Amino acid sequence: MSLFTGKTLLITGGTGSFGNAVLNRFLRTDIGEIRIFSRDEKKQDDMRHDFQVRMPDVADKIKFYIGDVRDIASVRAAMHGVDFIFHAAALKQVPSCEFFPIEAVKTNVLGTENVLTAAIEAGVSNVVCLSTDKAAYPVNAMGTSKAMMEKVIVAKARTVDPKKTKICCTRYGNVMCSRGSVIPLWIDQIRQGAPITVTDPTMTRFIMSLDEAVDLVLFAFEHGESGDILVQKAPACTIGTQAEAVCELFGGDKSKIKVIGIRHGEKMYETLLTNEECAHAIDMGNFYRVPADKRGLNYDKYFSQGDAERNPLTEFNSNNTTLLTVAETKAKIAALAYIQEELAKAGK
Repeated sequence: MSLFTGKTLLITGGTGSFGNAVLNRFLRTDIGEIRIFSRDEKKQDDMRHDFQVRMPDVADKIKFYIGDVRDIASVRAAMHGVDFIFHAAALKQVPSCEFFPIEAVKTNVLGTENVLTAAIEAGVSNVVCLSTDKAAYPVNAMGTSKAMMEKVIVAKARTVDPKKTKICCTRYGNVMCSRGSVIPLWIDQIRQGAPITVTDPTMTRFIMSLDEAVDLVLFAFEHGESGDILVQKAPACTIGTQAEAVCELFGGDKSKIKVIGIRHGEKMYETLLTNEECAHAIDMGNFYRVPADKRGLNYDKYFSQGDAERNPLTEFNSNNTTLLTVAETKAKIAALAYIQEELAKAGK
């Protein structure tokens, strides 16, 4: 953790699943301070008490700031002395964003603009913003707002000296057992003796753990260049496969899985890299890097100059990545700390 020695890290939306994962990863390291910025005082109070109980020797490294990314004054007030930012604040639920799209714009687009503006003003050296696979070929309000968020990030990166403030973006798929995700719902349904509900069993989704989400952000932090979008080469599975795996782990009846139909704004599969992005994406082993288009507004020269060759890589989506079997999905889910705790509660 030498890069973070004595440094101050600000996490926007820090009371969420990602913020908790970062605290669990970083708090016992030599990092100087971690600031949790969010608008929900109850969640902050719960988090404060949780870490005071679990990590009393280092809990005083956490500082809590009430504010809203929609309000740039509150963002600026939390920005003094900050070295690095992980920007995780967002409206993430697809159905709620469909019904309240302007709210998604206010948080995901304008909120990101506020965070980046304040970060540049304060001389923050490194900002990593969290996006989603739904921003690629978006068909719903949440994905569209996140796609615009990415445009804001890339545009800001063009206007600031990267030696002063480096701005990168990560894009990833479904994070298993994060707040509001489907696996905790299925566990509750099994415990209640109810059939578990799936939208469409043939629908595919990328899956990753919270630890892998943190790994992607750290990779972007260390290896990304300003304006980059970074993507992990995540595996995927069908929703039906995931549901069967949870049933096997928690004793659910697979024959009673109930199909309820696709919700507002959902796609049958998600995309992490569009075909257009693949034209200039760089393969970095377990990750892809999509560098920003740094061309200016003088388009005239592009009638006489252009790229001679196109990257042979094509769209990277949850249908053409590695599709996990039920056994593989079960093993991946079973490795999660949340699942191990829930299995222990159930005496399994």
